[in-house]
Amino acid sequence: MAGIDHHHRRERLALWAALALILAWGSNFSVQKAVFEALSPGGFLFVRYLIMPLAAAALLVAHHGMAWPRLTRPELLELLRLGLIGHLLHVGLVTYGIHWSTAFSSSLILACGPVFTLLILRWHGSETMTGAQVAGVSVAVVGVLVFLSDKLTGGHWRAGGGDLVLLVAASFFSWYTVAAKPLIERHGGVTVLAYGTLLGSAPVVAVSLPAGLQVDWAAVPPAIWLGTLYAVLVSAFLGWLVWGWVNAVRGVARSAPLLYLMPPVAALVAWGATGERYTWVKLLGAAITLAGVALAQFAAPSRRTAAADSVPPLD
Repeated sequence: MAGIDHHHRRERLALWAALALILAWGSNFSVQKAVFEALSPGGFLFVRYLIMPLAAAALLVAHHGMAWPRLTRPELLELLRLGLIGHLLHVGLVTYGIHWSTAFSSSLILACGPVFTLLILRWHGSETMTGAQVAGVSVAVVGVLVFLSDKLTGGHWRAGGGDLVLLVAASFFSWYTVAAKPLIERHGGVTVLAYGTLLGSAPVVAVSLPAGLQVDWAAVPPAIWLGTLYAVLVSAFLGWLVWGWVNAVRGVARSAPLLYLMPPVAALVAWGATGERYTWVKLLGAAITLAGVALAQFAAPSRRTAAADSVPPLD
């Protein structure tokens, strides 16, 4: 009986942790937009990837002490490739996409990741698509077109371009998710995350160095520093660890649907914090998109797809 009560308490705690994480991730879109305005997207990337390797090294020490896992040269090269895909390409494009777009649009577009994962798995031949999944992909595409239509017809080209950049970024994360799976099965998610971050950080710092040098760091307000640390350490790094624990306790099938709460949370936070407004066309497009993504992700036999996409975005 005590064991059952302990299990129920862990499940309740995991549910509350997941909901808190959805709130953190949803609000992070508005936080990042404020930070980008102060630092520039490139300046944020520069400081982020000075912090991230320190966090990754601390994570390895916490799990393995000073005896870090030994990996073969091919595995390290593969992790370097994953670092370039996940950090330089995905996070880099997400950063600029969020800056150019809006908080609500960014959260919705990035929620399309499972569709790209399914298409990549189908292209690799590791999973076939059922009729329901094809229908889900089609519905999601229609929803995105409806969602973007008011921007494009209204001449908001910068925001529409930002959304297209975010779509490309979502496809890179799906590529990362599929490519990382064999290494995660061999070495665990913590090792893959940490080594991928260590290897992928230097190229991002090199690319963002000119923007970083243009920032007057001594004049950065404390609120922007807090927002930066929140976005880098709380939302991205700690969020990944908490989400992994939530999946271990509740299971991917029960946890993954909670991610569809993130766009509504992002919309409400942006509405309250920045006054962002939404037309009925945008809300209809968002509803159609999320319905299509959910159908594509969870229609049988998509358990492998849901599991593969259980890793939250690195941003």
